[in-house]
Amino acid sequence: MGAPLNMRLWHREVEMKHKRPRALFLSHGGGPMPLLDDPLHREMVEKLRLIAGRISRPSAIIVVSAHWEENLPTVNASASPSLIYDYYGFPEESYDIQYPCPGEPLLAEQVRGLLNKAGIESDIDTQRGFDHGLFVPLKIIYPEADIPCIQLSLVNNLDPVEHINIGKALAGLERDDLLIIGSGFSFHNLRAFYAPSEPDSDAMNRAFEQWLMDTCTNTAVDEDERSQRLIHWSQAPFARYCHPREEHLLPLHVCYGVAQSACSECFVLTIMNKQSSMYLW
Repeated sequence: MGAPLNMRLWHREVEMKHKRPRALFLSHGGGPMPLLDDPLHREMVEKLRLIAGRISRPSAIIVVSAHWEENLPTVNASASPSLIYDYYGFPEESYDIQYPCPGEPLLAEQVRGLLNKAGIESDIDTQRGFDHGLFVPLKIIYPEADIPCIQLSLVNNLDPVEHINIGKALAGLERDDLLIIGSGFSFHNLRAFYAPSEPDSDAMNRAFEQWLMDTCTNTAVDEDERSQRLIHWSQAPFARYCHPREEHLLPLHVCYGVAQSACSECFVLTIMNKQSSMYLW
């Protein structure tokens, strides 16, 4: 005789929860410098290694990188992706970095199928390699480079609603131990990184970070409000100082769309003398 209906439903609920992707928004630092023992990135390296110990080993990884924008959300479907050294003026050894992880064309097709099912027109790219938004943090977290990875572009309209909806579509991926990474930076004002530290600029940095941490972690905030905060992120304190252009913030919107909840852990750190944060769902 089969199991009672309520028991079968409970097992189904547990199975679906297990298959729901985990999401991680990380601040990936300045170009290849985290891999070059740069002292201004040591805390970032430590935090990424800490996070790696917090989560089970992924069966596959989808990375939404701040360094890839297209007219439509586009999925990398190469079986053996090359690397794109999309940074300039760094030491010679930074152009010899290798991260020979496999791609996974089948997963790329599944992602495109879910996007299209959600009414989000998308595209496939079989030629593009992985940019440093993928290979720099993953070389720290999973240095063996043996986990299949695919990359998903941002949409160059930089619409926060569209990126949250992309995350909602990705939440439908039914695969055990799938990890979705939003690779960006919670603070991304290039001029400020290289300007002398001043009380006013530090206060603006901290104010935005506090808003972002409260938005992502506060369990007293309902999901309608949390979503509206992220959609209207530019109204946050000193938002446009911290993000003159929002491509490094929008990977967080995708992660939130996957989870649609407060994050389970927040990691606060300093990168390049600026307060930064990472979020795990």
